[in-house]
Amino acid sequence: MSERLIDIVAVPDHPGTARWQAVTPPGLVAGTAGLRPIIPFEHGLLLPGPVAQPGAAELSLYVEPPWRRRGIGSRLLEAAVAHAARQRLVAEVAAGSAGEEFCVRHGFRHTGSGSHELLTYCDVHHAWLGELIDVEHPGYRLSHWTGDLSGATRVEELLRRPSSPGNAVLSAAQADGDLVAYALAAVGAAPRRRARQYGPAVLTAHRGRRLGLWVNAALIQRLREIHPHIDEIETRTVEDDPGLLALRQHLGFRQLRRTRLYELALP
Repeated sequence: MSERLIDIVAVPDHPGTARWQAVTPPGLVAGTAGLRPIIPFEHGLLLPGPVAQPGAAELSLYVEPPWRRRGIGSRLLEAAVAHAARQRLVAEVAAGSAGEEFCVRHGFRHTGSGSHELLTYCDVHHAWLGELIDVEHPGYRLSHWTGDLSGATRVEELLRRPSSPGNAVLSAAQADGDLVAYALAAVGAAPRRRARQYGPAVLTAHRGRRLGLWVNAALIQRLREIHPHIDEIETRTVEDDPGLLALRQHLGFRQLRRTRLYELALP
């Protein structure tokens, strides 16, 4: 079959995102690509690691193995590039994978490395988690927020909003009314049972006081209370932050996969 007989079709998705499919004449999907806005909390703010520039969009692209090396991935990328128009595309791929080879071949620049960790609630010792949350931290106050992330670029903005039903849960530590540490989780549309966590992040002047452990433990507990259908939490850690890796391992996160971050600047 000629690859040019395969149509690249835009498909409806959630507001603010874009998605395409490579569809063969019998109606089979040979590959997919998607763009979603970068969530500021996962690429900067108080978090360590590589920071995506404003206007960046996260690219996901997958071609079924039997259809690879036929130009389908390149055509899906062309559709995403045409839609993105002067944004920077950010792609996170498994280290040593076909996806990494694809990024290098198409001019993406390597900007960082990391690993993904996964926590499953069936492995959580809830009494022990409660003990971590109940530990007193003199001078600090623990607070929570729930709602939607739309329009916010800083955690302080979220804390100024009243809580409401939404796809995000935030646990934060404050001192004298100022934000000093936080952990945030975003939940996808049902029936997805895995949330994505960002942080914990702690301001430099307040590190060494176990605030990251405090807010992360509180987030794990609070997330399950607000979204009881969630069974897993996935998070990302840059490889040069052994302290954060150790904190997550202490809470029960296990390594899921190693990744590499690539960016493509569009004219």
